[in-house]
Amino acid sequence: MRTIYIIPFLLLFACDSPKTDPMDEATDENVTKLSDEELLDTIQYYTFQYFWDGAEPNSGMAPERIHMDGVYPANDAHMITTGGTGMGLIGILGAIERGWISRVQAAGRFEKILNFLEKADRYHGVWPHWLDGKTGKTVPFSPKDDGADLVESAFLMQGLLAVREYYKDGNELEKNIAERIDQLWREMDWSWFTRGGQNVLYWHWSPNFGWDMNFALEGYNEVLITYILAASSPTHSISSEVYHQGWARSGDIKAPSAGGYGFPLQLRHNGAEELGGPLFWAHYSYLGLHPFGLKDAYADYGQENTNQTLINRAWCIANPNKFSGYGENLWGLTASYSINFYDAHRPGNDTGVISPTAAVSSIVYTPEESMKVIRNLYENYGDQVLGPYGFYDAMSPHHNFFPQRYLAIDQGPMVTMIENYRSGLGWKLFMNAPEIQAGLDKLGFEYQVPK
Repeated sequence: MRTIYIIPFLLLFACDSPKTDPMDEATDENVTKLSDEELLDTIQYYTFQYFWDGAEPNSGMAPERIHMDGVYPANDAHMITTGGTGMGLIGILGAIERGWISRVQAAGRFEKILNFLEKADRYHGVWPHWLDGKTGKTVPFSPKDDGADLVESAFLMQGLLAVREYYKDGNELEKNIAERIDQLWREMDWSWFTRGGQNVLYWHWSPNFGWDMNFALEGYNEVLITYILAASSPTHSISSEVYHQGWARSGDIKAPSAGGYGFPLQLRHNGAEELGGPLFWAHYSYLGLHPFGLKDAYADYGQENTNQTLINRAWCIANPNKFSGYGENLWGLTASYSINFYDAHRPGNDTGVISPTAAVSSIVYTPEESMKVIRNLYENYGDQVLGPYGFYDAMSPHHNFFPQRYLAIDQGPMVTMIENYRSGLGWKLFMNAPEIQAGLDKLGFEYQVPK
């Protein structure tokens, strides 16, 4: 087990308060100086704690949000998120590898999660977006979104399959965990969500409202993994036509001249075609799905995600709205808390709010550029932006906006993408699943399985 460098949280910032000008170079001798490796250890460790110490106690699942200010929307103290939980599972596996928890401790947590998921509400094998962590009953996401959420369940299963692969050759307890995950995987009826054989997948189904949400999954956005898993299912698979005619819109997903700042995009980013969507589109589907070397008839996804990140960064550096703090050391627009509660920030929809998950989770695409943001946040903003579960969800020097709040769907990509950058762990596990390789083959993908 290798030595790790973790600063106890109360000692992270020896200085009493943030520097008066956060854009100054960090010359204050009281700021704890860390190497890049030590800094990544520290940020990864505390972000992992959201899914460990911060987990909902009965289910072991990730809470939808944690507000350090104690102010919550009504009735959500035990509200857990299926997709957000899945996004953090590779982070738990990374914690085993880094010696922060043992395999036995992790197995106990996974058993708790599986005990909950096996009994929780499911619809054709698919979970809702939110569940009550005490009862396993559906918590409606919106008035008609009170049933199956195929996309959030895909994010959950992406993480669970990585756990299955990690444990499948282990001891008796670990093999049992892998077998239980496999059973849940086999019970998911992806084909149901074609609404009787249409060549497209639909996001929602409700036992009370049926298909009233009527949200067809068409690309490009964050949900590619849904089609990969649906094509890979060993029991309820979709045909390749559903992918090519639905997700790819019979080729209309391709963008003839998108991009900006010298970085071309190959795909139409829904609602934001020219300069790309919020950066979570480059993260959520790629926590297990390896983007580099991933190509189909429409795009090279490693290149697409890298260029989307570089456009997002270039927009912030150009800073057309003249927001304070923006620059090479502070960039990254994605969905997060905002000055208007919540917003899907992106080039062209920029409110002056930086979401740390945007640059941090993009470290796999822009390692040097992302490390500059991580170091700036740590050294120059300190406990304004960093708390016991990692970087807070959003910040804005321009608006003096530093909410001490977390969202699972932003913490999960950070802890997992840091681990993928450092070891490729999530990519190695997920891409080695035989069904995933078969599904990618079915859809005509080229892909690389990391060693």
